[in-house]
Amino acid sequence: MNHFELQGGELYCEGVPLAKIAAEIGTPVYVYSSATLERHFTVLRDALTGAGLVEPLIAYAVKANSNVAVLRTLANLGAGADVVSEGEIRRALAAGVPPERIVFSGVGKTEGEIAFALQTGVSEINVESEPELHLINTVAQQMGTRATVAIRVNPDVEAGGHAKISTGKAENKFGVSLSEAERLYANAANMSGVRPVGVTCHIGSQITDLAPLEAAFRKMRKLVERLRGEGHQIERLDLGGGLGVPYFNQPTPPEPSAYAAMIAEVMKGLTDIQFAFEPGRMIVANAGVLVARVLHVNARPEGRKFLVLDAAMNDLLRPAMYDAYHDIRPVRPRDGEAVTYDVVGPICETGDTFTRDRALPPLEAGDLIAFMSAGAYGAAMSSEYNSRLLAPEVLVKGDVFAVVRPRPTYEDMLSREQPAPWL
Repeated sequence: MNHFELQGGELYCEGVPLAKIAAEIGTPVYVYSSATLERHFTVLRDALTGAGLVEPLIAYAVKANSNVAVLRTLANLGAGADVVSEGEIRRALAAGVPPERIVFSGVGKTEGEIAFALQTGVSEINVESEPELHLINTVAQQMGTRATVAIRVNPDVEAGGHAKISTGKAENKFGVSLSEAERLYANAANMSGVRPVGVTCHIGSQITDLAPLEAAFRKMRKLVERLRGEGHQIERLDLGGGLGVPYFNQPTPPEPSAYAAMIAEVMKGLTDIQFAFEPGRMIVANAGVLVARVLHVNARPEGRKFLVLDAAMNDLLRPAMYDAYHDIRPVRPRDGEAVTYDVVGPICETGDTFTRDRALPPLEAGDLIAFMSAGAYGAAMSSEYNSRLLAPEVLVKGDVFAVVRPRPTYEDMLSREQPAPWL
């Protein structure tokens, strides 16, 4: 469910017309719904607790949408943060996420990032390899502390809506194998700079079938039982994220209640353990849209029509990078028969194409459109390619809105660079 609906013939975000935001802020512009963010988080939380998982840690995956206002909206509901860089730790802290609810993941943590995480007092650092385990141990010893860690396991289960977002197969770069995990856990238990407290996995993103998740979770349960049988204390089991969202043309993903019920069944009888989850896309994807304006329609003699927008692949990279589908809706739909368009941006790349042969209501220069389900990996992956200014971000709550990341000026962009002394 989202809160972007037609009211009186035009598209609203909650109680605010998108056309009003576009008129005041300009386009392209990202718009987020507080009500949708809050609903998606609470539905997941209530499903997990309703299934008997007591006080689970829901550590929102900051990489999906790292805007501090979005993070604060979720932190106010009790969300933690799953982070993969020092910058994301700092964003989570700035948003009010307590350190004890921050989980530090990622396959390439630097010595400085590890030190910062330890200084901050994050809940745990997820270990993704044997070299990383030794680095964390060394850094912690030098700081005179002990790092709380969990071993990230690659359960060799294929899942995810695209090869580039599948993370749980043996050939993927994430985590260690099940056989390695037991040895590394034993090694960690004997290190003076780390304290292992659990294991974690994350097998991919945009998963629309519970079967691969269940297969991975059953492997994780068996691992916990083996580790406990070897005398290790296992306090936490982090099951990652990955549950998909409806992108309008894809299979409808399972409801959070079904997801929670499956976990409760798989983990039945496993006691004295805290469960953690790292949802990202499922919380924010349908909570955001990218509003763009039609610059013109380029009608070719052979019949192909290019709908040229002021938004480009630097604003929304997912179609170019993942062949991702986004529903496109006119903000003020016109009457008339559908027209088939190639929807493109102004960047000097053929890849700057959002979709081809898409049937849409008739559109003209100056019309506004909204890319739906753009709240995840939209603004977070945007860039200044072609020296285009970053799109601003707006948060709506009820009938009011606020700019939560302003559009920079060209002076802002240029001020970050300077000529070398000899130029």
